[in-house]
Amino acid sequence: MSGATVVDARGCLATPGLVNTHHHLYQWVTRGHAADATLFEWLTTLYPVWGGLDEESVTAAATAGLGWLARTGCTTSMDHHYVFPYAGGDLLAAEVEAARGVGLRFMPTRGSMDLGRSRGGLPPDHVVEEIDAILEASAAAVDAHHDPSPDSMLRIGLAPCSPFSVTGDLLEESARLARDKGVRLHTHLAETLDEEDFCRERFGCTPVEYLESLGWLGDDVWLAHGIHLDDTAIAALAASRTGVAHCPSSNARLGAGICRTRDLRDAGVPVGLGVDGAASNEASSLVEEARHALLFARARGGPEALTTRDALELATIGGARVLGWDDQIGSLEVGKLADVALWRLDTLPHADIADPVAALVLGAAPPLELLLVGGSAVVERDRLTTVDEDEIARAAADAASRLLDRAIAPSA
Repeated sequence: MSGATVVDARGCLATPGLVNTHHHLYQWVTRGHAADATLFEWLTTLYPVWGGLDEESVTAAATAGLGWLARTGCTTSMDHHYVFPYAGGDLLAAEVEAARGVGLRFMPTRGSMDLGRSRGGLPPDHVVEEIDAILEASAAAVDAHHDPSPDSMLRIGLAPCSPFSVTGDLLEESARLARDKGVRLHTHLAETLDEEDFCRERFGCTPVEYLESLGWLGDDVWLAHGIHLDDTAIAALAASRTGVAHCPSSNARLGAGICRTRDLRDAGVPVGLGVDGAASNEASSLVEEARHALLFARARGGPEALTTRDALELATIGGARVLGWDDQIGSLEVGKLADVALWRLDTLPHADIADPVAALVLGAAPPLELLLVGGSAVVERDRLTTVDEDEIARAAADAASRLLDRAIAPSA
């Protein structure tokens, strides 16, 4: 074909580009803090720091975070941004520009919190918003950025943060708005036993029952973590086709537990993988999530709980299904967008591993020979081609230093 580029892929494994279904990119500039804390301890430590976020720090964090995702084989990422400090600027637009610069397909979600500490929630009052302001900003974000076209590089979702940081009114109104606008819904759920206790004490039901009562189960919804789910909850997710973003590394880093991945898949729940926030998963490597998903599933359910191909499926078409994008991405087939990863398997760590999929999933992270997003190269020979890696690393380090310098002291 005239003008075509021919790629010599000898010694490589070709896979679909990996799909990240849960992230908090702003956390890239607060990595390494509260490294030995539980989830609630970790949140209360970092909320005062995140209260100083602005466009400059979010741009630096998102560019670095998305750049590293690309280096680990990711072609599509969502992001859950829910901290919008007063006078911080347009933080969602900052992320959108960062993704455009790196060249990844992107689904940022306009997150929100309206239940501050003074009203019984977890976050400090200075990082929550009023419900009317949230809904107005959410509608504006969809109108400004959402592209539903088949070859879209940018789609938007709405994502109230969690049952312990948002009101039921916000959950209901956000669901109504999202369905009116034709976009997807996302939130954290069933991440810790503390959350289970919170929902039972405050609402008299389990987290899944609470969401169901507010119209929050459906094939346009996906939930982050989904660790502490009983059989009844899994059946409810399966019946409604509600998806789960499984985040094995973050779950382990925070000691939250091990997701029932095999049971979810057996029940028919759509399951994808997420690296989660960079401050609870400093590696932020999507190919590593596939490995950890397999290992933790087997640690829980035995050697047949998840195969190497199951793990790769979670990282590709599984994630695409969770994001509602599986008609265009997540598999290598005629008619889909050219999101492709080429992994080099002919070097010392992998050359003699019999099964190339086992080499990718169980072996050391292999060199990424080429990453294409919509046919355009974003990574070549393990190096970003769209942005300068040294420059974005410096910008992220500078942003982290400035953010800590102006951190607001935790309230009593």
